[in-house]
Amino acid sequence: MKVEIRNLFRAPYGVPNGLQMTDDGLWIADQVTDRCSLMNVEETDDYYGVAKQVREIPSESSNTSGLTHADGLLWFAANGAGGRWRTARDTDAPTGEALGVDPGTGETKRREKIPDGGGTHGIEHDKFEPETLWLTTLKSQTATQVKISDWSIKRTVNLPLKRAHGMVRVEDGLWVTHTGDRVIVKLDIETSEEMDRIKIPEPHPEPHGLSAYKDGSWVYCDATSGWVAEIVLS
Repeated sequence: MKVEIRNLFRAPYGVPNGLQMTDDGLWIADQVTDRCSLMNVEETDDYYGVAKQVREIPSESSNTSGLTHADGLLWFAANGAGGRWRTARDTDAPTGEALGVDPGTGETKRREKIPDGGGTHGIEHDKFEPETLWLTTLKSQTATQVKISDWSIKRTVNLPLKRAHGMVRVEDGLWVTHTGDRVIVKLDIETSEEMDRIKIPEPHPEPHGLSAYKDGSWVYCDATSGWVAEIVLS
């Protein structure tokens, strides 16, 4: 597989740690303020893109470390209390949670615990099993598939490395970002077998949040540098 990586634009936040492409545009969530912006990304003739903010919403998430969209809601991966980064709020989660949020107002519609009781750095809607979401369940070093309706566990996949972050579900597997190792690993969701991997070498931005972007490409954010980058696959 041939891989090309290019920087697209600087996120509107200093610590972008979750993003999700939707029909409306690209949503980006900030780990510090837990605010989320909808961006319109325009292609240019040079190496970089141009992104314009369409709107911004607040959220009751805390230490936001992942983002997806399902059932008309934005789903935030809240990786525990937000007081480490900002003044604590009454709505901060003491441990990992997933919040389903109205994308128009930021109002919390759902609040669910992470299945293994630990933290989470990633969340992904499964378009092939659309009644489900995937969560990185860090305490057990797994990715867990849950049913949106009742939050019951459908499937668990063992992860080969620590610090699992953003994910992209494809027809024949699940790609999982491992930020500390700068790799994105493709796993068989039935056997946990590693099927492929993509290395994100320096000096490219470090991979944190990850989303399918366009046909043949993904987009990811770097909570360290603030860059949003595109991975073109061929």
